[in-house]
Amino acid sequence: MKKNTYRKTGRRITAGGLRPLPGQKAPRTIVLMQPKRFGIDIDTVVSAINAAENPDFCRRVKLYDLYADILMDAHLTAVINKRKSAVLCTPVEFHRGGVPDKEMCEMLRSPWFYRFRNDAMDALFWGFTLVQFHRDGQWPDYFLVPRKHVDPVREEIFRHQTDISGEPWTEYDDLLFVGSRTELGLLAQAAPYVVYKRNTLADWAQFSEVFGMPVREYLYDANDPEARAQILNDAYNEGGAGVYVHPRESDMKFVESSNKTASADLYDRLTERCNAEISKLILGNTLTTEASDKGTQALGTVHRKVEDRLALADRKYLLDLLNYEMTDIFSAMGIDTSGGEFLFKEPKDIDLNQRMDIASKMDALGLPLDEEQLYEETGFRKPSDYERRKQERRETVQPAPMPVSGGGKPEKPDDPEEDKAKGMFKALKRFFGQAPRGEGALGW
Repeated sequence: MKKNTYRKTGRRITAGGLRPLPGQKAPRTIVLMQPKRFGIDIDTVVSAINAAENPDFCRRVKLYDLYADILMDAHLTAVINKRKSAVLCTPVEFHRGGVPDKEMCEMLRSPWFYRFRNDAMDALFWGFTLVQFHRDGQWPDYFLVPRKHVDPVREEIFRHQTDISGEPWTEYDDLLFVGSRTELGLLAQAAPYVVYKRNTLADWAQFSEVFGMPVREYLYDANDPEARAQILNDAYNEGGAGVYVHPRESDMKFVESSNKTASADLYDRLTERCNAEISKLILGNTLTTEASDKGTQALGTVHRKVEDRLALADRKYLLDLLNYEMTDIFSAMGIDTSGGEFLFKEPKDIDLNQRMDIASKMDALGLPLDEEQLYEETGFRKPSDYERRKQERRETVQPAPMPVSGGGKPEKPDDPEEDKAKGMFKALKRFFGQAPRGEGALGW
């Protein structure tokens, strides 16, 4: 990424509609307009991408209106949030010399930093993110520059989204550009599937309306106009199902699809295919979002590993941004990051039952354990009289003294090998028995 050049001009970027917002005193740098939604087709997608990729007059207004529209798709929004949650739900820490910095970690837990990570991740989907940092009391804050008013190729900011030229963004303080100046983001690849799916669902809804409800047929005498008027009035007041009104003398035939179930399955399969392609684009797999009768435990594990590697790449992307691209920003905000680095606090995937089982086995092997860590991980509160209870437990489990014989000497403990030998001798003695004596004795 190209580093920005920071100049202290004291200029702030502001945005608003034609009417100033409550409390807004400074003149608006950017005049906003509502996005154009709905009524899009594949021609809309093609023309928007072509206008955005024009190297001489890059126009991204139609493209970002298209993005705002397709983000209303439930499946697309769900998989994007799923991918971003792998980064947003993992805490970020700042370490110096391998030790967390308490003041920096407190700042990183503030709401502005969570919003910034979310907007930085959006650069993967929108192509770029441009923000201006400033101080808001104790904490830093930033303003997200509307993407429709930015030309990332020529580094200009437009007052109106329809302007041909604008101001260079180097005229403003503490700007940070995240992403690529030429890439359009993953939403450009997802747009065709959302459009196809939306149109398919519309056709499916129309198919259900036509063939899913019974059709009512009304007959009337062609020479009785009053009867026709009465029939039409009754038909309009009896619901929204299909109605056919025709004279009794005319003939009408219903030509229906030969296989309604197959037609409905066709709509369903096309919808599922579009969802599957969107899942593969954003998450790299399908089995972590959709249930399938063809999936197996091993295949699901493989897909999960692919998604984990993608999350690891996203975390590396954000750490590079914090450790390299934002050094000048932090310095301008009065935040000292020298001699340290940002790190993700990696979560432990082992559940509590497995941890306790491992701890029990380590204790059985005689390995020392950190009792404070066990209390912290299990969530139990350490008792205030912990040392006294621990001493009482030691005395309770202390081994009993050896028994003393009548002569005052401790009895010799049983030897397992000696007991085993005695047992074998007794068994042989019982087998051979004792030789008879007297009258039953043999002479030999």
